Amino acid sequence: MKNPFTKIPKVLKNYYFLFGLFFLTWMFLIDSNDIVTQVRMTKKLNSLKAQKEFYVDKKIQVQKDKEELSTDKKLLEKFAREKYLMKKPSEDLYVVVSED
Repeated sequence: MKNPFTKIPKVLKNYYFLFGLFFLTWMFLIDSNDIVTQVRMTKKLNSLKAQKEFYVDKKIQVQKDKEELSTDKKLLEKFAREKYLMKKPSEDLYVVVSED
């Protein structure tokens, strides 16, 4: 009777090859830090960096506007009229909405 393991190539019987194959399979497919997860995390990191840049720019703009509004009374009045639709008691206010 022939040994059934004689048909298996030597490479597949090698302990180091089998361990290396198992290790690579584990690292690329099964582990919590696998390749798919790393790609997703990298995309999310890039998205968050873009959001951070947007909000930092927005913060600088708001600080600049705050500084201008605290020093210029005419600009403050213009801002209040346009943004919050404030008016003087003797004025009538009309809001024009464009349909673009």
